[in-house]
Amino acid sequence: MLKKRELHEAGQLFDLLIHPEVYPYVRHKAETSDEYYFLTKQLIALEEQGTLITRTILDEWQQPIGTINLCDIQNSTGFLATWLGRPFFGKGYNYRAKEAFLTEIFFEHGIEAVFMKIRKSNHRSKKAAQKLSYVSQANQLYPDVYTKLNELEDLYDLYVIQKDQFLFYSYQKDQLTEKEA
Repeated sequence: MLKKRELHEAGQLFDLLIHPEVYPYVRHKAETSDEYYFLTKQLIALEEQGTLITRTILDEWQQPIGTINLCDIQNSTGFLATWLGRPFFGKGYNYRAKEAFLTEIFFEHGIEAVFMKIRKSNHRSKKAAQKLSYVSQANQLYPDVYTKLNELEDLYDLYVIQKDQFLFYSYQKDQLTEKEA
């Protein structure tokens, strides 16, 4: 489902990235395949420096279909940035990728809170975030972060996933799975 980013997959990912329903919402944009290759190289270097965690989202056949990143890591927090190629919308990949990634970053990287900034006009992403029981609307919970996001223009809503919320959700999910078995 997830793996560390590799340079050789940049071309496949770029082909998915440039779709008009994907490109406007991607944090790390590139205009050409070569530019995306070098951008991927920079992201891998930032991970080595500890300021970013980046993973490739894979389908059932281990083919790259999008990326998930934790950006701007500071004080055990960071911002989540995820995108999937258009052919993979609505098939559950985003949900599964988020769960796997959150499990990794909370348990292996010492992250305590993950912020998501979602454009107020991006109804698909807002709807997806609101479906997740471990996500809280955070405009009022973190007013300093919200204000900083929107200092030039009121474009974003802020959401947060706190480690304890996610752990409680995971515990409840495991309990339901055990009862069904």
